[in-house]
Amino acid sequence: MKILILEDEIPAYQKLINYLQLFFVEGIKHDWARSNTEGKIFLQKNIYDFILSDIQLLDGLSFDLYNEISIDVPIIFCSAHDEYLFQAFNTNGIAYILKPYTQTDFKKAMEKYKALFQKGNYNILNKTTITELKSALKEEHNNYKKRFVIKKAKGIQLLNVSEISKIEASGDFCIATDIKGKRHTISQNLGSIHQQLYPNKFFKINRSEIISIDAINNIESHFKNRLLITVTGLKDKAMTSSSTTSDFRKWLEQ
Repeated sequence: MKILILEDEIPAYQKLINYLQLFFVEGIKHDWARSNTEGKIFLQKNIYDFILSDIQLLDGLSFDLYNEISIDVPIIFCSAHDEYLFQAFNTNGIAYILKPYTQTDFKKAMEKYKALFQKGNYNILNKTTITELKSALKEEHNNYKKRFVIKKAKGIQLLNVSEISKIEASGDFCIATDIKGKRHTISQNLGSIHQQLYPNKFFKINRSEIISIDAINNIESHFKNRLLITVTGLKDKAMTSSSTTSDFRKWLEQ
C-alpha cells in the first residue's frame, strides 16, 4: 500500500506518520508534499491507494490541485476547518478528520474508511463537489477569529485580531504583540491559533512566529535566504526561516 500525504505543517505530518505506523503494523509506503506544486509532481508520476490531505497548503488550497488533476482514489481530509466546511463534507460524503484529533479518533476514522475503500464505496471528488466545498470555505472565512479573550490581573480584556502585529510561541501558550507594542498572553498553542486566523492576513514566518500583513512596514534581504521584517509595535525585526521565505514572497503578492 502506498499513500500521498499533503500537509504543510511538519508537526502535523509527523503526527500522521506516527498514527499510520501504529495502525498499519505491516508498514506503509508514502510520499509527502507541502504544496500543490509538489503534490502535482507526485500525482503525475505515481499511483496511490489513498490520499491524506490538509486543505490549506503552502501555495494555496489543495482543492485547486484536485480541480486540475482528476483523482480517482479516496481522499481523507485532515484539517481544523469546521462548521460550514465540515457540513459541506458530510453532505457530499467526503471523508474528513477534524483537527486536533487523537490517536483514537484517527484509528476509528481509518477503520471506517478502510472498510469503505475495500468495497469501493466512496465518493470521487469531482469538479462540482470541489466548487461546492470552495464556496463553503469562502463562507467559513467570514467566521475566522475576530478577537481573543485575554485574562489579566485586573480582569478579562478583549484583543481584536485586527490590532495584532505578531504572535509568538511561548511554551504551551503564546504572546501576542499589538500595534501599540503591548504584549498579551493567549492560552493556546501557536498551531491552534494559526488555524483560527484568516490566512490572507496572517503568515507563519517561522516555527514560532506569526505576523500580520497589515503590520508590515519594511522588508529587507538577509543572509541564508532569509528576510528581515520591520513590524509595527515591535522593537526587534522579525525574520523568516529559509524554508518559508519563498512562500512568504508568494503570500505577499496574493
